[in-house]
Amino acid sequence: MFAIIEDGGKQYRVKKGDTIHVEMRQLAESETTLEFDRVLMVGEGSKCKVGTPWIEGAKVRAKLDKEVRGPKLRIVKFKRRKGYRRHTGHRQDYLRVAIDAILA
Repeated sequence: MFAIIEDGGKQYRVKKGDTIHVEMRQLAESETTLEFDRVLMVGEGSKCKVGTPWIEGAKVRAKLDKEVRGPKLRIVKFKRRKGYRRHTGHRQDYLRVAIDAILA
């Protein structure tokens, strides 16, 4: 069984045991699990439920693994013949979560 969830403006196709990276958010110190309640679709094969836009009462529970950082993106600004060059970089912060259960 798989589910399609929405979090942070992005959609993820998940099943039990998957590990995904989601947008970083503020968490309490004792918080070790996340619940995604914006479930767009649940099922397998021809037995799929599709929400309008979400399925009422459906949740995906995930265990917090750790905080990780994405790959470094290099940003270059350049103007020809003017001697203007600027180099900066960016690394996005993510939470790595492991999917425990799909409750539909």
